[in-house]
Amino acid sequence: MSLLAAPKGFQTLFYKEVLRFWKVASQTVAAPVITSLLYLLIFGHVLESHVQVYPGVPYTAFLVPGLVMMSVLQNAFANASSSLIQSKITGNLVFVLLAPLSHWELFAGYVLASVVRGLVVGGGVFIVTVWFTEVGFIAPWWIVIFAVLGSFMLGTMGLIAGIWAEKFDQLAAFQNFLIMPATFLSGVFYSIHSLPPFWQTVSHFNPFFYMIDGFRYGFFGQSDVNPLLSFAIVAGFSALLAAFAIQMLNRGYKLRH
Repeated sequence: MSLLAAPKGFQTLFYKEVLRFWKVASQTVAAPVITSLLYLLIFGHVLESHVQVYPGVPYTAFLVPGLVMMSVLQNAFANASSSLIQSKITGNLVFVLLAPLSHWELFAGYVLASVVRGLVVGGGVFIVTVWFTEVGFIAPWWIVIFAVLGSFMLGTMGLIAGIWAEKFDQLAAFQNFLIMPATFLSGVFYSIHSLPPFWQTVSHFNPFFYMIDGFRYGFFGQSDVNPLLSFAIVAGFSALLAAFAIQMLNRGYKLRH
């Protein structure tokens, strides 16, 4: 079903959420793009001649997919979570809840808008960083699949965090103690094969690692684990999170009660 054929309530919610981040694109799009560019310039300049992760792949090129995916994940999470917590605190969430929207439409509106923001920011990061190095497109379908799945999963996590949190401090704790560490410890700046055995094992329990590793495979045809395994884990984890979020919306957890 296309967006044009979708129910009007879903279309309106989706449009509102996309417009919400696009109206302040200097903060929601340009700022993370500049941050990722600084990461590339600093780490690439310092480590380019000292680190080589994959044979024939310069370290700066290795960094680009990781930075793109990191931006996709963080901004997809931020979109849904910030929207809900702001609506709760300002009191305008009641207008969304009063509308004749099913829990499926609420889920789709918030999460799909998060996917859009994640992909827009990721695309901006790629356009800016690719000027500094050359990257291949060995398996472009894997790039698309993991970008969409990753933004969907983090958008769903952002929805769950936004429903659960009652104030900005709680949301900040969720992001600082869960999302940020899981992102930075997922292989954005390194291959897990460079880690001691214990930390390699720990990394395999981090679903963010599989998103970034599978996404990177699409560029270089090289990865730390099989991309099919990465896809299965990310898809399974996304389905579990989606089911949990939809159940929270259906019950009205911390929303209607």
